[in-house]
Amino acid sequence: MEVNAIFGKNAVTEALISGNREINKILILKTIHTDKKVEQIKEIARQKGIVFQFVGKDKFRDFEKYSHQGIIALISPIKYLDIDEFLEREDYRDSSVVILDGIEDAHNLGAIIRTAVCAGVRGIIIPSRRSVQVNSVVEKVSAGAINRIPIIKVNSIQQAVEKLKKSNWWVVAAEASAVDNYYDIDYTGMNFALVMGAEHAGVSKTVMNAADFKIKIPMITDFNSLNVSNAFSIIIFESLRQKLNKNFK
Repeated sequence: MEVNAIFGKNAVTEALISGNREINKILILKTIHTDKKVEQIKEIARQKGIVFQFVGKDKFRDFEKYSHQGIIALISPIKYLDIDEFLEREDYRDSSVVILDGIEDAHNLGAIIRTAVCAGVRGIIIPSRRSVQVNSVVEKVSAGAINRIPIIKVNSIQQAVEKLKKSNWWVVAAEASAVDNYYDIDYTGMNFALVMGAEHAGVSKTVMNAADFKIKIPMITDFNSLNVSNAFSIIIFESLRQKLNKNFK
């Protein structure tokens, strides 16, 4: 099994202090004695906004061959980008990004990344909490596409939306109950951020309220269970179709 993790109190502490590794989450065994080193790890994690969690032995079953000392930091195989850095990189024109509001399934994230690269999306924004982070499963499903697009991690999706809007990006939120169909929107000539919601909860209310456009994919039947990665593909390739159609006229 491929493992993207750092094991042991000293190693995790050094990784936290150096800031050279992207840490998704820190797992702490419930039964270990909380000494000064563990307290230090918790404090630095709090300061840096890194999630730490006390878990049972079952979570450590796959790591028994490692000298973990009851401390494991799950790391990302890639370096995340800051949204301010992303927005300052270049003068974006007629570009798109996707905002994933709480996607929990690694296979969905990997598939979305792969599709995004194929469609020319400029970046993918994910929250630091209550969302799947980039791991070995995501990397594998993306078929290498993970290395060809910036992954932007933010503490707040709502704040990310506000920053995008201040930088003249339009926000398009996908929602099953929306009035407009996804093909009714003119995606050409503007920078837009497409918000896709969590598999079961959808787009959060605060983000939905901030959206400039709300769109849906019409369904012939009442079986409204389209996979989020499939839904993303349908919408983003409609935007690409419009852009290509405009350019060739």
